[in-house]
Amino acid sequence: MITIGVDVGHRRYDVHVGDGARHELASLLPPRARRAAVVTQAGLGVEVDPGIESRIFTVGEGEAAKSLETVGVLCSELAQWGFTRNDVMIAVGGGLVTDVAGFAAAIYHRGVEVVHVSTTLLGQIDAAIGGKTGVNLPEGKNLVGAFWQPWAVVCDTELLESLPPREMRSGLGELAKYHFLGGGDLDALPLDERVAACVQIKADVVGSDEREGGRRAILNYGHTLGHALEICGGFDLRHGEAVAIGLIYAAELAHRLGRIDDARVAEHRRVVAAYDLPSAIPLGLDDDEIIAALGRDKKAVDGLTFVLDGSEGVEVVADVDPDVVRATLDSVRTAL
Repeated sequence: MITIGVDVGHRRYDVHVGDGARHELASLLPPRARRAAVVTQAGLGVEVDPGIESRIFTVGEGEAAKSLETVGVLCSELAQWGFTRNDVMIAVGGGLVTDVAGFAAAIYHRGVEVVHVSTTLLGQIDAAIGGKTGVNLPEGKNLVGAFWQPWAVVCDTELLESLPPREMRSGLGELAKYHFLGGGDLDALPLDERVAACVQIKADVVGSDEREGGRRAILNYGHTLGHALEICGGFDLRHGEAVAIGLIYAAELAHRLGRIDDARVAEHRRVVAAYDLPSAIPLGLDDDEIIAALGRDKKAVDGLTFVLDGSEGVEVVADVDPDVVRATLDSVRTAL
């Protein structure tokens, strides 16, 4: 396995990447753990052996299941089982599972240990790492959550071989982001090394800004519009598909603001196209609804706020002119 450390100052934990990594799970649990609550989804088909007494708890599928109600039901089921701080929660699944289980772990008994076994590309390179947990409200994505670092993360690349094509593409949308955060030619690496390279980038960023007070916001590159498109489109777009469109939008917006040149925009389009990802806003989505959703983004504390590329790299840009935002929406919607 490839092991990458995530150092968040008060503690360090490891991310284990490799073919068959999930089979090492029993050796990666907290030493004091007596029992394991395995949180997963019905029909996922990924079995793990914690090596200690365990019980399976399931959560629903789709963004509608990423809710406060789901977390409340899960916590009640844990309480009925007698789950304590001397036990460990194991999240087995994609980003929805690790977000829900991670949030439940953060608030149950005011904090219990959690280990993430990520089963999707999107989860392995992003959602399972860094301690950001949360659920949705009708008003927006991930508006309720907590920072709660896992005890360990397991990224078994063997599981990626059986991912449905659209699920894999969703992960590739997140992977495309890392090309512009220092990843360079990620597509030249073998899959396990590509996953590990993304993990290392995220680990470096999280280590310098655990609670998104500054630099960590760059990990939201492409996500500002991406989240708005997911909400406004009723989640017809998968997360990575929406992020891919968000990357193109962010490049076009940065170009309009004079931050990057034509060649840099073209590089964004090349990367997104190379992963066979969408690059245009779907027809039928209303500009006013999209802009209202952009205004509810958690970064928008000083006007419309985006993560944008520039001569100094990717950074947060606040108080962007709404007219420029709207004009750029129109240009990306008509793009081919």
